[in-house]
Amino acid sequence: MQGHIGTVTIDCIRGDITRQPEFVAVVNAANARLLPGGGVAGAIHRAAGPGLAREAAPLGPIAPGEVVLTGAHHLPNRYVIHCLGPVYGRDEPAAEILARCYRGALELAERHGIESVVFPAISTGAFGYPLPAAARVAMEATAEVAPRLKRVRRVRFALFGAAALEAHERELSRVLGRLDLS
Repeated sequence: MQGHIGTVTIDCIRGDITRQPEFVAVVNAANARLLPGGGVAGAIHRAAGPGLAREAAPLGPIAPGEVVLTGAHHLPNRYVIHCLGPVYGRDEPAAEILARCYRGALELAERHGIESVVFPAISTGAFGYPLPAAARVAMEATAEVAPRLKRVRRVRFALFGAAALEAHERELSRVLGRLDLS
């Protein structure tokens, strides 16, 4: 599924976030210390190689909702934007912290002239954020920032499974429908 908000094209696919060569930056659902871990962070670090951890570690620890930028090393992208999502039920207000991840990543990309960004479903794995609610926050935050973006032209959500894809497509459709009515 694909849609447009302002000059930004937003799409959702089911796929491997580490295999998105047409995107300048990939977003890492990082841990606070910016080190290899499980889930998305583990996959990104494995694909990028040990140089990513060497570059990222001195930037940590980061707080929930915070974003930082590194090179992408052996990934097919130029940059990795690391953000620490909330642990659901512990880091509150969870929805605002999660929204800060998406807004912050897009604003950081804008400041650095990054034209395209690919996101995972931040906080929905080991951090326990319910998928439908996380998808809603992701699309609302993206829709909020998109009209102000001048350099970022493409935003993709590369999602691991069918349930994540369905939830994000449903929320993208809802946000686009609301914008069409305005």
